[in-house]
Amino acid sequence: MTLSTEEREALRTAAAALIPADAPLGMPAADDALILADIERSIGRDLDLVRAALASPLTGDINDWYAKGGMASRTLGRIVLAAYYRDDRVLRALGHEARPPFPKGYEVEQGDWGLLEAVKQRSSFWRKDA
Repeated sequence: MTLSTEEREALRTAAAALIPADAPLGMPAADDALILADIERSIGRDLDLVRAALASPLTGDINDWYAKGGMASRTLGRIVLAAYYRDDRVLRALGHEARPPFPKGYEVEQGDWGLLEAVKQRSSFWRKDA
């Protein structure tokens, strides 16, 4: 389940176009070697869709390529974004601690639990198999 040399080059081009570097903020592009390796490791069961996205030549506007690519380009975009925002350098540049959200966790502001009362009072609308 590996990409060919041509597919890797197309992936590098697409990743750089989707998320270019921002030197003033210290943000690498998505075609950075570490991020690109994470992208490749993350493809998994989406290999066929990624290959379909990479088969469409990236010429002109990235937005047009992304819009015309349908599910394939959206899948590739999701994989690129997920790998990019897992990178420690990106997290630090955004002012976050470079760590997983757990076990420390994050503070979550409590909402108004009373808003769920209408849902609790509603009758069931699903089939009971038991």
